[in-house]
Amino acid sequence: MPDTLIYAIEVSLNGLMAGVMYALVALGFVLIFKASGIFNYAQGVLALFAALTLVGLQSGQVPFAHLINAVFGTELHHFGWKLPAVVAILLTAGVMVGLAILVERLILKHLVNQEPIILFMATIGLAYFLEGFGDVMWGADIKKMDVGLPQGISETIDTVTFNWFGYGFFIDRLDIVAALVAAALVAALTAFSQFTKYGRALRAVADDHQAALSVGISLRFVWVLVWSIAGFVALVAGIMWGSKLGVQFSLSLIALKALPVLMLGGFTSIPGAIAGGLIIGMGEKLFEFFVGPLVGGATENWFAYVLALLFLVFRPQGLFGEKIIERV
Repeated sequence: MPDTLIYAIEVSLNGLMAGVMYALVALGFVLIFKASGIFNYAQGVLALFAALTLVGLQSGQVPFAHLINAVFGTELHHFGWKLPAVVAILLTAGVMVGLAILVERLILKHLVNQEPIILFMATIGLAYFLEGFGDVMWGADIKKMDVGLPQGISETIDTVTFNWFGYGFFIDRLDIVAALVAAALVAALTAFSQFTKYGRALRAVADDHQAALSVGISLRFVWVLVWSIAGFVALVAGIMWGSKLGVQFSLSLIALKALPVLMLGGFTSIPGAIAGGLIIGMGEKLFEFFVGPLVGGATENWFAYVLALLFLVFRPQGLFGEKIIERV
């Protein structure tokens, strides 16, 4: 087998793994948009805030330590204990549910039946608030996340591919775990959306707030539920990305890479988020491999957005999105 083809296969596999990581962030966007018709600009910041909270709780860091020390002249930094990863994850999930309740009570309940642009602008404000609040609460320094996930080269894949091709593929074990977690999340969320009464209630609220209220659906409960689920998905994405890159404030920018994923997969399709992520991940890696050397490289920075632009022109609802038909 030609060496170029072998390298292309390795690049494709790594691209698929990267696409899964993008899709984990896109899932949060899809959930909230599908259930409430809101494009949640704050989803990337939710992943950052969840990762910051998890690391802070796990390491026993004192929340608002810098602010407390500045006001009272103390030297507080840590409580002196560390939490097991499982306990810290459960507590962080509780924090994300509490955040969902606050978002509903302080923001969403005042915006019932408002125009989508108003709801979108509200999530922009929420994103900047959470980013600043996370900075004050946990500090802006880069933090290392260690929740026991395997990292480094998969020796099994390296050995198998070496026996097949005479060249061992480098596949990160963390990416494999992320792929398995994403598959489980998609299966669970699809089943929840399609086969439970709460899933049907989410779709009803997205179609028409007032109509949903008129048939007895609690809009406030639905919004708390969907933002809690999106917070949990953000926690999963924060764990994966935080373990891979470290917990830093640039982590919130992963939401930008999720946008082309949504445009390809469709804003209302949970499986579409995964499919879009895989297409973007593999496409940008292969494009960089074959075309990058011809144009000076760095094509990964813009390939996804050009592909998304093409979809907006020719198929704006995405591959799996619902086609909107308006009768006048």
